[in-house]
Amino acid sequence: MSGAAIFDGFVDERVDVGEVVLRVRHRFTDPARTPVLLVHGHPRTGATWHEVARRLVERGHDVVVPDMRGYGASTAPDPLPDHRQQSKRAVAGDLVRLLDVLDVPRVVLAGHDRGCYVALRLALDHPDRVAALAVLDGVPISEALARCDARFAAAWPHWFFFAMPDKPERAILADPLAWYAPSPQHMGAVALAELEEALVRPQVVRAMLEDYRAGLGVDRADEEADQAAGRRLRMPTTFARSRDDDLAELYGEPVRIWQDWADDVVEVVVGSGHHMAEEAPGEVADLLADLAARAR
Repeated sequence: MSGAAIFDGFVDERVDVGEVVLRVRHRFTDPARTPVLLVHGHPRTGATWHEVARRLVERGHDVVVPDMRGYGASTAPDPLPDHRQQSKRAVAGDLVRLLDVLDVPRVVLAGHDRGCYVALRLALDHPDRVAALAVLDGVPISEALARCDARFAAAWPHWFFFAMPDKPERAILADPLAWYAPSPQHMGAVALAELEEALVRPQVVRAMLEDYRAGLGVDRADEEADQAAGRRLRMPTTFARSRDDDLAELYGEPVRIWQDWADDVVEVVVGSGHHMAEEAPGEVADLLADLAARAR
């Protein structure tokens, strides 16, 4: 089965959005609809969403599925000293320019894992482009760092290892597939092959590390500036967390964190581990369809 087959009926193209060229798969059938934009996390590609995308199309939704800059088959600029080229603001800007090219005025926006931070940034910087927002398996970077303790450091040491210069690249690139250990168990063989092809490319590994380096610096500062300025999410928002992930263990009631950022937030618990789009695509499609119904 080819990559095209798991996105049956989708256009698969490369779109120049200025600094980078994004790989994007999209399916439009009705220009009056507000599409669902799906943003993947680390270290995935847009293929992580293929079962969710199929279900949304079956429900009558149009769907846009990009690879973020530096991930998958999308390109990335050379690193800057402050890593701003891989900031969530830069990635969100790519997606806004992508929507301009596709002539899409507004979307129902969903982001998972690192894509959750991109979705938050896009919704804060460009609220007119986001009809409704879903943040999946994450809290804002600044909130996670403000609460960082020994439990977080033990559970998520890669946040800090990845921030080191040079050594993470050397460790990972010695055997990328052993490091990431991807499995076809939930994602399927086709999506796995696409992911493995990306993970062995040094430029992809470097860009993914730069994502984390930006997170500890410029992204944290951008979010703290939002909080200081009183900026909030005014659109309907769904916070979804995986039942078998550790957000509740780390934060007690993580929805309360999102209530500090959003006016209208609903919590959904998905019966899966962290990669919910692969492990529970039906539940994820359901919550996104429900969110689309709330969109303004």
